[in-house]
Amino acid sequence: MSTEWVNPPPSARLALLRRTHTVAMVGASPNPARASNFVATYLLASTKFDVYFVNPNATEILGHPVYKTLTELPVVPDMVDTFRRLEDLPAVLDEVLAVGAKSWWLQFGLWAPELARRAEAAGLTVVMDRCLKIEHARFHGGLHLAGFDTGVISSRRAAR
Repeated sequence: MSTEWVNPPPSARLALLRRTHTVAMVGASPNPARASNFVATYLLASTKFDVYFVNPNATEILGHPVYKTLTELPVVPDMVDTFRRLEDLPAVLDEVLAVGAKSWWLQFGLWAPELARRAEAAGLTVVMDRCLKIEHARFHGGLHLAGFDTGVISSRRAAR
């Protein structure tokens, strides 16, 4: 078996985002300096996703309740967006499979081809080493090179 694994192409990632209604963020942090908090802020403000937070060490993030595990969520999430260490991913995948999510998204820096193959064999769509916020903004016209929405869309060249 090859050790290579390839992310779905942009068209498939866009289709995934379009069919996603609920997102569970595993490893979401209440700390505004953490990437997961930045992504959570964007998802809540700029998408139609119902967002749920999973972190055994927090009780509230951005005014929303936090669940200790995926199994405690009141819904089955369409997508599980993961912000955890690489060594934690096998246990996260076990929980993703146990709750019946449809897709597993791994944030920047997370690349585990063997887990991706296992998840796909179980019927999940997998995206690795990509930011959900950046991908959503990219497909919806709100991506600045720095990864945030400038609020300015223009075809004019800047004055020199």
